Amino acid sequence: MKKLLLGCSTALLVAVSATAQTGYTPAPENLAARQRFADNRFGIFLHWGLYALLGQGEWVMNNQDIDFREYEKLAGAFYPERFDAREWVSAFREAGARYICFTTRHHDGFSMFRTAQSPYNVADATPFGRDVVKELAEECHRQGLDVHFYYSLIDWWREDAPRGRTGRGTGRAPEKEDVDAYFDFMKAQLTELLTQYGKVGAIWFDGVWDQDQNPSFDWRLGELYSLIHTLQPACLVINNHHLTPFEGEDAQTFERDLPGENTAGLSGQAVSRLPLETCQTMNGSWGYRINDRAYKSADALIRYLAGAAGRGGNLLLNIGPQPDGALPEAALERLGAIGEWLRMNGETIYGTQAGPVTPRSWGVTTRRGDRVYVHILDWPDSELFVPLKGMRVREAVAHADGSKVAFRQDDEGVVLRIGERPEVPDQIIVLTVRE
Repeated sequence: MKKLLLGCSTALLVAVSATAQTGYTPAPENLAARQRFADNRFGIFLHWGLYALLGQGEWVMNNQDIDFREYEKLAGAFYPERFDAREWVSAFREAGARYICFTTRHHDGFSMFRTAQSPYNVADATPFGRDVVKELAEECHRQGLDVHFYYSLIDWWREDAPRGRTGRGTGRAPEKEDVDAYFDFMKAQLTELLTQYGKVGAIWFDGVWDQDQNPSFDWRLGELYSLIHTLQPACLVINNHHLTPFEGEDAQTFERDLPGENTAGLSGQAVSRLPLETCQTMNGSWGYRINDRAYKSADALIRYLAGAAGRGGNLLLNIGPQPDGALPEAALERLGAIGEWLRMNGETIYGTQAGPVTPRSWGVTTRRGDRVYVHILDWPDSELFVPLKGMRVREAVAHADGSKVAFRQDDEGVVLRIGERPEVPDQIIVLTVRE
């Protein structure tokens, strides 16, 4: 993922857009996959690699200018004896997640799958000797979760990789840079991921922003996107470039912000009409950080999930697994609480659209058919005005117990008598409407 650095320039947007998949027409199965993705609403992001051993996050190689020849020695110590794909996926399914996105190769260049393109991978370079991606993908398929693959465009380990503004202190010889060879490597790895692991829901790219100081650099995204759509037409292309989507992309993601917000400084781009997703950390880090105990509360995460749905987007909630392969206990506790909430309230999230009322200070709305779900996230007064111009409310009930909620309405909307604040993260009122 990207640190809070300088944003991408307009020049970069022009340069990269020119290399996108021109003339792209989504296949019917791709359009169906987009709808499935939008209906899923909740996914789990997993940042896991050699960096977990150092417990300082996924950017430690860059942040501490670790020589690539020294960093690669971590592979000899990687033996996550507690890793169990079935336990992981079961926990995610019980939490109500509908898909996972796993870091197949992050910026440190280490592949978490068996690849013929480099011996620097989890199956060949570690005493663990197992293909993590294979085990996770098979378990997701078995338990009914979609699997997405994160894939970094950046590589701080390979000497042929193009030099951007990051990873410059890792000891690689600049004269060995070979962009053509590197792109051949990436295309070969993407082919492996899309032909050896069954159905892939999405390829999730990261790193375009690394060349934002070199706007003439060509990421050749059209080649990559065309390859993906040829090998698996239904596979979505998602790119975390913090820019307006390029042609050939099938969904838009936002880092650390809900669509339309920019509190983290990475999401000033326009909100497209593609399916939307927000990726967010459970604590403050993506990869495992041993001293990061600043976990968001379960209530805050539930409100964030509802906030994403109310903006027509998914929540991709991140966990950084421990170096021993276990999921942090604090993360499991929050997953349990989210799952319990979704078992009671999932109909107001899954398969819904953004509601007819744009996000307000008090919360959001979602909609399914003639039902509008009013998610009250920050309690107002004992009465709440919901601007439903052009709609008539036939009935208002509390989603929790079906009790009737008194209301009055006029041409501008409806006023709900909601009384005192309950001790819940999201008080949901169901309005049955007609237009």
